[in-house]
This record gives sequence, structure tokens and C-alpha cells, in this order.
Amino acid sequence: MAPSSPPQTPPSAVVIVLFLLFSTALLCESRLSLDYYSKTCPSFTKIMQDTITNKQITSPTTAAGALRLFFHDCLPNGCDGSILISSTAFNKAERDADINLSLPGDPFDLIVRAKTALELACPNTVSCSDILAVATRDLVTMLGGPYYNVYLGRKDSRVSSASSLEGKLPKPTMSMSQLINLFSSSGFTVQEMVALSGAHTIGFSHCKEFSSNISNDTHYNPRFAQALKQACSGYPNNPTLSVFNDIMTPNKFDNLYYQNLPKGLGLLESDHGLYGDPRTKPFVELYARDQNKFFQDFAKAMQKLSVYGIKTGRRGEIRHRCDAVN
Repeated sequence: MAPSSPPQTPPSAVVIVLFLLFSTALLCESRLSLDYYSKTCPSFTKIMQDTITNKQITSPTTAAGALRLFFHDCLPNGCDGSILISSTAFNKAERDADINLSLPGDPFDLIVRAKTALELACPNTVSCSDILAVATRDLVTMLGGPYYNVYLGRKDSRVSSASSLEGKLPKPTMSMSQLINLFSSSGFTVQEMVALSGAHTIGFSHCKEFSSNISNDTHYNPRFAQALKQACSGYPNNPTLSVFNDIMTPNKFDNLYYQNLPKGLGLLESDHGLYGDPRTKPFVELYARDQNKFFQDFAKAMQKLSVYGIKTGRRGEIRHRCDAVN
């Protein structure tokens, strides 16, 4: 009697096993964690803290600039560091889109410094998008804002196109319905939008973003409107002229931005809209009277934004330089 041959595994079962193995490997590679660099780059946290502290001390506007840079990177197409890529002769990158031309240079410089130090310590390990996410959180905390967890393991985008931003970033002249729809299209609620708007508690806006409204907008406090006209009187000849978003405590992360709005001390048309619209006004009033609630909701919204549209595994890369794809 001939020996029986071993049972054959059905082809479909082989396919299923391979698929499960591939999926598991992809999941492991794609998983974010708080200690993502603990083994591959043990000095990550110290290098980041040293670089961030030194930069903020020498350039105090870095924190507000980094927060804006992070927002402009994440909201349109996800937190992938695409805002950091420079344009070439063949491609106009995101950072050169009209809406991004006013982004300050200090946060870009901070990312370059951090990346240079990390490449020396742990070559080809830490992504530029992770650097930006951690730097933003740490700088907010340095100015008195809330601490929140930043999960690590993002990969950097291989592409950056100015045209991809169209209609994906808020503008000061947008109506409240337009702003709500813009945030909603990225999965953010009205309350999360109002909480994220609290970022205006630090930083400044250029006169060109609001000067045309000063005389026509009745929401301005009259004395404040007069002061703004004076401050921006030379703006046609000097487009770099700017005013603090929160004139009361411009270098402190607190809830005074919301307290300013009912007093007519909001700077941008969109600021006035937050207090004037019944969909957003209750949240403005809530955060104006309860800073802890603002901090709690801001931290949650920032944590949500920090993982929005991220690239992991093979969908992205670790750039050698943050301003250029490999």
C-alpha cells in the first residue's frame, strides 16, 4: 500500500495566512506610541528640550510661530511635515502658498536645529513631523499652557504642493459658517474649533489681515480701533507691521483671548464672529470664565489634531533634511 501523502493546505488558506502576517507587520510598523524612540534614539527627549529651550529664550516669538506652523501643516492634509519642504524649480511647495507666506522664520529654524542635532545622535531615525509635533506641545507648555501627550512614530510626506491647500485653511475674512464647515470637513466639532481658536492667546497678526475692517466693523472697542489705526498707519509701506492677538497678556498662554472678545478687543474678523455667532458664543463664554476647561479642551483638540491624517509605515519616509525629500 502506497504511503499517504501529507494533507495539502488549500491555496485560500495560504493567502489568508500571508495576509494576516502582512497585516500584523504593517500594524506593528504603523503603531504610534509615547516611547517610540526610547530604544532607537534614547537622547530624543533631551535633545528636543535643550534645542527648544535655547531657541525660545533667544527668540520669544518662536512658540506662537511654531503653533501656527503646526496648525498649517496638520489641518489641510494631515501632520506629515509637508509644510517644511522647500519649493524647487519644478514645484511650488506648501510653504510658498500665499496663505503661508506670513509664517515666521523662527519655527522653521527651530526644526532645522533639532533635526541637525538628532541626525548626529540618531541618523535617519526621527521624522520631521514628530519634531514639529513635540516642539509645538513643549512651547505651549513653556508659556503656561496645558501639557498633552504627543504620540510618536509619524512618517514624513514625500510631496508638498501649494495647490493642495486651496480651501483647507481658515482665513480671517471667512464667515462663521465657512469656518465651521472647514473644520467639520476634517472631523472637528464646533467646540473643538473654538478651543483651537484659543491659540490666538499668543502671537500676532499682520496689519494687512485686519486693517481694512477697522473702520467698518462695529464690534471693535472704539479706543482699541483708534489704537489699531495708529499702529497700522504705515502698513502700506511696511507690510511686516503687526499687532498682538491678545493685547493683555501676549506672551502668556491663558484664557484672556476669550475674555477680550465681549469687550471688543478681538483683532480679526473671525475673532469677532466667534462671539457674535450663537453656535460658537456659548463656548467663548465658557472658556472666558473657566480657564481649566479651556486648557482641558484645547489639550484634547490638539492631541486629536496631532494624529490627524498622519502617515505611518511605508506611506511616508524619514527625511534626512526637513526642507527636502530624500
